[in-house]
This record gives sequence, C-alpha cells and structure tokens, in this order.
Amino acid sequence: MSVEPRQVPTVPYGELVPVTVHFDDLDALGMLHNSRYPLLVERAWAEYWHGRGFRFDGDWVAAGDMCNVIKEMRLSYERPVTRPGRYAAHLWVERLGRTGLTYGFRLCSADGAETHAQGHRVLVRVDARTLRPTPWSDHARAVAADLLRPATAETETERKVEAERDAA
Repeated sequence: MSVEPRQVPTVPYGELVPVTVHFDDLDALGMLHNSRYPLLVERAWAEYWHGRGFRFDGDWVAAGDMCNVIKEMRLSYERPVTRPGRYAAHLWVERLGRTGLTYGFRLCSADGAETHAQGHRVLVRVDARTLRPTPWSDHARAVAADLLRPATAETETERKVEAERDAA
C-alpha cells in the first residue's frame, strides 16, 4: 500500500499551508475557540519559515531573523469552524520594510475557497542584545519577497506614509 502525498491547492498569491483542527480545539458551543485561530496561523507561519531554513533553538542571538516582536495584530472572524478536520492557512506578505514586515493571513477551508477568519500582523525584527529594530537579512527579504501580494490600488501618498513609518 502506498500513501500519496497530500495535494495542496494553489492560490493566486502567497501560499496555503495545511493546518489541522482537533476536537479539543472546539469550545463548549462546538466552534473553534477564538484563541485557536491566531495559534493555527502562527503554527503555519513557523512551519513555512522553518521549511526555508529559519530556526530558533533557544539562543536569541543566533536566531537572527527569528528574533522579532509583534507590533500589531488584527483578526476578523468571518465564519465559524464547527468541526475538526483539515483546513489551511493562506499566508502572504503585505509589506516588506527595512525592519518591519506586515503579513496577511486567512484561516480557510483546505482548498482555500471558504474563509473562516482573516487578518494581518505586523512584525518588527529586533536585535537580541538591544531589543531595538534592526534590518532583516537578505535571506529573509528574499523569502518574504516570494510571498508579496500583488500591488493593489494604493496612492502615492499611502506609499510615502509607509516609507516614512518604516524609516522610523
């Protein structure tokens, strides 16, 4: 008997990373507990970055780009997950700055067709010794660039504001 690898559908930008909802992830109403949505997305991001050679083994100085902090997180619950099973986290990068990175995500059906929750999170790369913002490595920038969402209709003013915020 052979086991075929699980096929992961494609999306027009970013990447779908399979995630599993277990029975004990559900709350008393039989829905995925609200705290599990960001946890599943975080685990998907960790799997994505680990698969590209980024690791944290307990030494923050050696962790390099993995030494980052959350500046902001927004999450909108769209449709409840009401049963255990296979789902996906759709991951992409909205903005890649010198020291900051904004990523978007959706927790969705395994094929990416149905959205259960969506949001974004802003990370800032920090120096492990000073905890001050520090630039992403060229390697991290290259990996993140592969996930950049195609440009949307944004004004020149919005781009300037983002550039000024990133320079700070």
